[in-house]
Amino acid sequence: MVDLDKIISLCKRRGFIFQGSEQYGGLQGTWDYGPLGVELKNNVKKAWWRYNVYERDDMEGLDSSILLNRLVLKYSGHEATFSDPMVDCRKCKKRFRADQVDPNEKCSEGGTHDLTEPRPFNLMFKTTYGPVADENNIAYLRPETAQGIFINFKNVLDSTNRKLPFGIAQIGKSFRNEITPKNFIFRVREFEQMEIEYFVMPGEDEKCHQEWVEARKNWYIRYGIKPENIRLYNQKKEELAHYAKATVDIHYRFFPDRPEEDKQFDEVEGVANRTDFDLSCHTKGGKLVLADGREFPNTDATNKLTYFDPKTNQHLLPYVIEPSCGVDRATLAFMMDAYCEEEVKEGDTRVVLKLHPALAPIKVAVLPLKKNNEDIKATAHKIKKILLGSGFRTVYDDTAGIGKLYRRQDEVGTPFCVTVDFQTLEDQTVTVRDRDTMAQERVAIDDLKDYVAKRIGHND
Repeated sequence: MVDLDKIISLCKRRGFIFQGSEQYGGLQGTWDYGPLGVELKNNVKKAWWRYNVYERDDMEGLDSSILLNRLVLKYSGHEATFSDPMVDCRKCKKRFRADQVDPNEKCSEGGTHDLTEPRPFNLMFKTTYGPVADENNIAYLRPETAQGIFINFKNVLDSTNRKLPFGIAQIGKSFRNEITPKNFIFRVREFEQMEIEYFVMPGEDEKCHQEWVEARKNWYIRYGIKPENIRLYNQKKEELAHYAKATVDIHYRFFPDRPEEDKQFDEVEGVANRTDFDLSCHTKGGKLVLADGREFPNTDATNKLTYFDPKTNQHLLPYVIEPSCGVDRATLAFMMDAYCEEEVKEGDTRVVLKLHPALAPIKVAVLPLKKNNEDIKATAHKIKKILLGSGFRTVYDDTAGIGKLYRRQDEVGTPFCVTVDFQTLEDQTVTVRDRDTMAQERVAIDDLKDYVAKRIGHND
């Protein structure tokens, strides 16, 4: 498998991902998605939305605001408890997350680190709204998309007339002031989440939890992740959030260069059984109960977030199953699994991203064999227009010889290259080259749209 260094090099070289604010020395924990990166990332989100919203009959979508009323995060528990343990090295002055630094690690100032006692560090970004910056106008950038779903539970329920079980899906930006962002886009301060809150009757939660674990694992495999690079990790009792009944993490082999196999894997997604904790926190008359036993009765909520069960004629608080994954980590996983270096002939190696066609940033590249022949160029542009009109992201490129153009498209994951040559002008056929096999065949221009659709498909 490829390591992160090669992926980082490819991302910068081919315009997938750049360092945030690079022009001014960068801003740690932020990354900008370039021309190809934004296409890949959008395709990952589209594949997730299709699989979880369009292909199911029990799901609704939502796009809640990034700025949250302070009370949302007070009653969710984030304001009081959303923190990581932080330590400083007295020698090198570097700051670390306490659970991620080895005290025996060598310090740049000699010997091992001389670490302070751990202290809590709140991860939320605080801001103010309105013209006066004071305590009465504090708001937060959301640290997760989940709370926007919970506080809209009644709105969605009333406007859609849904019956349990049903889910609400959301894709959006979240912000966490990570102590030590690292490993490229694996741990960052600004990121996107793809998150579902699936509401079920109490008593049906355990079965539903297992079904979601399998569904989410199968999504990664469907879109190209090799099964051997996926692992399921059942969190131990002492690792669970205090409100969680069970959590299964889906791990991916992000760090194949590490000698110990267990350390090669890390979380790409978590699937949690959150019971009725969140709706209890936010419902009118409910309360937040923290792990240390402190209780905060909710005296500010305006509505009860209950569900009326017609079978029992009672109002109840549903349980919640939460599959939550990061767009950035998922994108990184798909890139790592797709990356290949193949020896085409002795001394000639090609780099190819064997991305699932649904994820590929470009579906078809149209390449003129002779860029100084106006008839060939005009035909190539016509073909590009036909394929774009059919919904396929198609590009035209005449900036190099045909061999280099093929390799360029291989490296960015384009499934098909269409070459327009002199024979095209005679019989209206083109050469279609397959990315993975490098096999070529002649296809009539009139059949090209169906040819590509059959092999790429719109359904995935």
